[in-house]
Amino acid sequence: MSAAHLSRIERLKQLEACLPIEGRAERCPGVGCLLDRIGGIYGGASESATRRALQRDLKELVCDGRIAIVNPNGKPLRYRRLMDDPDDDPAVWDWLWQQVLTQAGATLTRRQLDRVWRHLLTTTDGPRLDESRLRILPDTLRLQPVELHDGVLRAVIQALIQRRVLRVHYLKPTGERRESDLHPQALMQRGPIPYLFALKDDEAEPIRLYALHRMTRAELLPEVEARVADGFDLDAAIADGRADFGAGETIALELRVRGYLAELLRVCPLAPGQRIEDEPPDSDFEQRVSAQVPSTGQLLRWLLGAGDNLEVVAPPDLRRIVAAQTRKAAALYG
Repeated sequence: MSAAHLSRIERLKQLEACLPIEGRAERCPGVGCLLDRIGGIYGGASESATRRALQRDLKELVCDGRIAIVNPNGKPLRYRRLMDDPDDDPAVWDWLWQQVLTQAGATLTRRQLDRVWRHLLTTTDGPRLDESRLRILPDTLRLQPVELHDGVLRAVIQALIQRRVLRVHYLKPTGERRESDLHPQALMQRGPIPYLFALKDDEAEPIRLYALHRMTRAELLPEVEARVADGFDLDAAIADGRADFGAGETIALELRVRGYLAELLRVCPLAPGQRIEDEPPDSDFEQRVSAQVPSTGQLLRWLLGAGDNLEVVAPPDLRRIVAAQTRKAAALYG
């Protein structure tokens, strides 16, 4: 590369590494997408200055033959990384694979494939697969991501990384608009909507939850350091009073299942220690499944989505809830 300074060389490497090697043009990022992903590597410059610096870096990488424009006549221009020469040395690939498992914190025998896939899609060191060669399909309907106002996501991420205060204009569900100074603690995405845990203004507590799509404007205050909440723990914050977001209380779930669920739960348990027993020959179901699981809104939606392939036997409260929801749904269809 022709970059003269080490810091810029490292920045160009980071920019290059976040581009896919293959894929359709519409899946390759443009300048706007790259600003959201890695805009923070340009420091605290204004958005216009950051955009200009990013465009200069992209032009240099194109000239150096490290990346290519996939839609030369399109708007916005989209970019992909040019594939390096493959190294076919088995010893090298064996070492790289061990790095994947180590860095992903997973082994295949521990049923943590999701970590391996996530690492292969996002790593900038070692083996990497882009979305043209690896895709994870969820077993539930995925809604389209919520649309965020310009600059909000970048400002939130930058505030979290730099531990700085975020000044936001926030639209409440009631329609009321407020301006507040937020002290970011952590970011969480539930389904298609990202949320920010933060302290508000001069409050020492409570830690509030803010939906990013309700932020109509977000501005980083680089000179104001954010307060850190005493004893804040993200896992505890998710579970505390928000069972639909996370852990919830543990319950002893007992089901009767048939059809595709009988095979699915045999190879993909609900939880470690799951027990499966065959139902009697005259039963309408094939198996009885027992497991200790968190009681969450996600669990309820999964139970309802299984239709007549599943019957909740226990706990009694959950059985009554599923029965009531099923009756309400049936009433809609006469």
